[in-house]
Amino acid sequence: MKGLFKSKPRTPVELVQHLRHLLPYTSPNHAERKTKRQEKICELRKVILEMRTVLYGGDTREPTEEACVKLTLEFYKEDTFRVLIASLPNLDPGTRQDVTHVISNLQRQRVNGRCIASEYLESNIDILAKLLPGCDDSELALSYGAILRDCIRHQVAAKYILESDYIKTFFRYIQDPSYDISSDATDTFRELLTRHKSTVAEFLSKNYDWFFKEYNSLMESPNYITRRNAVKLLGTMLLDRSNTSVMVRYVCSVENMRILMNLLRDSHKSIQVEAFHVFKLFPANKKKPPEIVNVLVANRSKLIRFFSDFNLEKADEQFESDKAEVVKEIATLELKGQPSSTLNGSSLL
Repeated sequence: MKGLFKSKPRTPVELVQHLRHLLPYTSPNHAERKTKRQEKICELRKVILEMRTVLYGGDTREPTEEACVKLTLEFYKEDTFRVLIASLPNLDPGTRQDVTHVISNLQRQRVNGRCIASEYLESNIDILAKLLPGCDDSELALSYGAILRDCIRHQVAAKYILESDYIKTFFRYIQDPSYDISSDATDTFRELLTRHKSTVAEFLSKNYDWFFKEYNSLMESPNYITRRNAVKLLGTMLLDRSNTSVMVRYVCSVENMRILMNLLRDSHKSIQVEAFHVFKLFPANKKKPPEIVNVLVANRSKLIRFFSDFNLEKADEQFESDKAEVVKEIATLELKGQPSSTLNGSSLL
């Protein structure tokens, strides 16, 4: 008899509609009494789990395209996304994690070839201003950062952040003492600067001076993880064909080369290796400015001696070939103009 009165499962559309009904109860200032509010929040957790099952499937069923489409279309109606984001701080960590999984899936859903999430963000781009400050909150950074990276999958979102002052805040987030904040910000920063190549190339070209001034501060950070991540990402950016003009400009700077030469003698081998992949671009540049040539010549003997002892733990033919080319190029350089003394701070010991 008990089974006869079992409630009928909600449809995908009804799930989202019920979610919208429950979200206001997450506010600590809601007029409902505390006990009733807790009941509603508990119900909300169950709704989020049901939505996750619709999108990902469960123990007894696989997700169906029809159900996912209906849930997606309803979710991006009536600003459900915005209200859900605003409610995240009032949810427990477990529920926040389920929310990020749901949103991640919804960001990828396509309906008749259309990316509904991208269309929504284009019309509601200001929602990113709600997400970005959350990246500076140690309790919320993992959730907000994960959702933000899913938004950055869409070019409209990445372009908005790169063209706003928000991009400058990442240099602060990355160096935050909180590991959760710094590591999550690093992941988002990397996504911003690698996913949409044409947008990134345009951004770097237009903002070269201030961007690389800030970026070089990451390369010289006293924090090992910050230095390692920065030099690795730099290599990824400069070696990307879409950033060729930026790379050429970068390797014509003596100051940039000084930083890379110092990183070559870092106490951590992983940083030395990543620094080498960027440093090799300086001697390889066929249009090296005289000051670059003169510094390389002044440091020639120390550089050649350094590279003769610079080896990887495992044999790597490409690494050895690149190293041989660098040594060959440096060995054949001749001073240009006025002889240059060793550049201060860049002498290899």
